[in-house]
Parts: sequence; structure tokens; C-alpha cells
Amino acid sequence: MGHEHEHEHPEYSELSEMDARVRALETLLTDKGLIDQAGLDAVVERYERDVGPRNGAQVVARAWTDPDYRRWLFEDADAAIGSLGHVGRQGEHMIALENTPERHNMVVCTLCSCYPWPVLGLPPAWYKSPSYRSKVVIDPRGVLADLGVSLPADTEIKVWDSTAEVRYLVVPVRPEGTDGMSEEQLTGLVTRDSMIGTGLIQAPADAAR
Repeated sequence: MGHEHEHEHPEYSELSEMDARVRALETLLTDKGLIDQAGLDAVVERYERDVGPRNGAQVVARAWTDPDYRRWLFEDADAAIGSLGHVGRQGEHMIALENTPERHNMVVCTLCSCYPWPVLGLPPAWYKSPSYRSKVVIDPRGVLADLGVSLPADTEIKVWDSTAEVRYLVVPVRPEGTDGMSEEQLTGLVTRDSMIGTGLIQAPADAAR
């Protein structure tokens, strides 16, 4: 669904103490033959890249194609997202943020790793890393540059800090050349990173290359 253009951002992927413990436990169980590491990795990748992010992509595509739904999403994100069946723990108290040519929104959780699982799937390792959580607050444009994203100098960049009480979904700018595309086709263009604000959506012609 177009996620082949996403990256794992190794410069923001050092392990936290908890991640290191989980990794050690996985290694121990694998060494004892109790789990298949390749199978586990495949399941994690599916939920991190495809299953969860596709839910959020459906929300974005609906907002792009349905003005009434778009208004509802920005007025009451919980209800609008729930109407598509994307509900669950870690998905409460949602706020939708609109990216425009004038403003670009980015999301972080500086205290831990609060993340809207029902619409974005499993949080990537780099999102939880101390380097991303600290640098994005003080130098968001620098973080975007590290991730290969360049914005015009006059575009305002706003960083939103998720908490247990509120989580965010970025609605990225709809790319040019998509006017004749169906909602399903648009869903395939939307990436996880674009809904965090750390990536941009490629135009269809670019995505095909």
C-alpha cells in the first residue's frame, strides 16, 4: 500500500532500557527454540507497517474525499475515527491535525511513547528513541532534514506532544495528480510516517518509480 518508501530512521533508533530488555527476552526465547524469530519479525512488521497504518490511511483518504467527514474529523476525531470501526485502547482522546502548505505538524511523545495504535499500528522503534523525542522538540526542521524531508523555509513547523490524555493523527497534504483517484487508491498512498508528520506523501507518478 505504498509503504515501501518509508524508512526506519536508524539515527533515531537506539534502544531504550525497556526495548533492550524485550530484545534480550526475545533472543533468549529464540535461542531456546520457543519462538521463531523470523515469524515474530514478520508479525511485528505487518502490524507496524500495514494493518495499523492502513486504518489511519482510510481515515485520511475519507477526509480527502468527503468534506462532511473532514469537518467531523477535525471537530470530533474520536467519533469520526470510530465511525470507521477503528477503536480500541490507546486510540482514545484523538485530535486530528491538518497539514497545509503553510503549516506542517509533527507528533512526538517526550515522556514515553504514547501512540495511537488503532490507527497507526505498532510504534516504530525510532519514535520511542530518546534522540527523536528530544531533538524533534528543539530542532524539528533538523529532524526532518535527517529523515530526508525538506520543506519551504516559510512553512511553519508545529510539534505536538502526545500524552495518555491526548493523541494525534496528522492529516497530510493531499498530493497533486490524485483528483481522479478513488478512496481505496488514495488509501494506498498514505504512509505511517506522513501521519506522524515525519514524512511526505509522494505523488502517484513518483510513487510508481
